[in-house]
Amino acid sequence: MNPDTLLASAQRTLAIERDAVAALDTRLGEDFVRACTAVLACKGRVVVTGMGKSGHIGGKIAATLASTGTPAFFVHPGEASHGDLGMITRQDLVIAISNSGETAEVLTILPLIKRLGVPLIAMTGRPGSTLAKAGDAHLDVSVAQEACPLNLAPTASTTATLAMGDALAVALLEARGFTSEDFALSHPGGALGRRLLLTVENLMQKGERLPTVALEVPLTAALLEMTRKGLGMTAVIDAAGKVRGVFTDGDLRRVLDSGVDVRSVPIAEVMTPGGKRIAASALAAEAVHKMETSKITALMVVDADEHLIGVIHLQDLLRAGVV
Repeated sequence: MNPDTLLASAQRTLAIERDAVAALDTRLGEDFVRACTAVLACKGRVVVTGMGKSGHIGGKIAATLASTGTPAFFVHPGEASHGDLGMITRQDLVIAISNSGETAEVLTILPLIKRLGVPLIAMTGRPGSTLAKAGDAHLDVSVAQEACPLNLAPTASTTATLAMGDALAVALLEARGFTSEDFALSHPGGALGRRLLLTVENLMQKGERLPTVALEVPLTAALLEMTRKGLGMTAVIDAAGKVRGVFTDGDLRRVLDSGVDVRSVPIAEVMTPGGKRIAASALAAEAVHKMETSKITALMVVDADEHLIGVIHLQDLLRAGVV
């Protein structure tokens, strides 16, 4: 096969799968609303089941639900017939996935699900199938054709099922008022968890590491303090200990360009009044955003009385993996 043939095959696949997902929009209606309502009313957990490729998609749907505020897990239908059905309680809800709607392993456990009185959401590609008719709600994930040129390997159908699962998860997320803080609680590890859980207070420099000078000192004293603390800035405070401004490396460059005598000028005359600040309780990700927006590398952390309690530097955020 030449490169043009390979690219044409890939483009055809993407076009078929794109059309399969687009077609789902016209099928969203009362059954989708019933499915959402049933999940929201569920007192237990959502149990997702499916065989083969449908099972792989079901595992992902269960994981997405669990991470967005809907407790869920996957049960293999074959194992369910040999003891794992005991994982399903009367408080739960089942989402059963089968493209044909006639998968033997799934149909085998339907009577047991019905005996428990557990709500059943069916996701199939055949609205007239056994599974579809058994469901309290049916989500139609049928496709015109598979992307496989033999029209055999589950491709477009699994993509459509995955997309419908995402639509269900997001609708439920919004209905629950799920927030980024809620999301962080189930994603404490990795870069995502660090961005959503770490606060400025967790990472800021404090105590003897804080660079501060009084309003009345000369610029030379401020430069010495900046050199000692190594943060590229110093806070300027008044006699009451409140922050009145900041002096940074950038301010120094502007002073040198202006021709001011750096040996005699008071820091109060060349500082940036006020200065950029952030609360200790703010997320570290917010500090990153403020730094990027203002094109600076450090933020002062002040309390309610405007006293300096910390400084957070870009290097602190880099070391923590927030950036």
